[in-house]
Amino acid sequence: MEAWAKDQGIEGSIITFLADTRCEFTEALDLVMDHPGPMEVLGNKRSKRFAFYAEDGVIKHLAVSEGPDDPAGDSDPSASCVDAMLAAI
Repeated sequence: MEAWAKDQGIEGSIITFLADTRCEFTEALDLVMDHPGPMEVLGNKRSKRFAFYAEDGVIKHLAVSEGPDDPAGDSDPSASCVDAMLAAI
């Protein structure tokens, strides 16, 4: 996560990158991508493509990019991209 933050120019800012290696947080949010297509390719459980905005530990806005034929949100990730998130908050 540190290398990713550094690559994205986030290192040392107020933004924190967190890993969920055991999928505990993802399961608690009910955002596990369990569609058979991605599971066959990726093997392990993964999270859906999402972004959230939180204040004082309370999620104020949650956006998930997915579609009926696109469980990973690859075709249209816009719901969880920065423009949509800024508009929502």
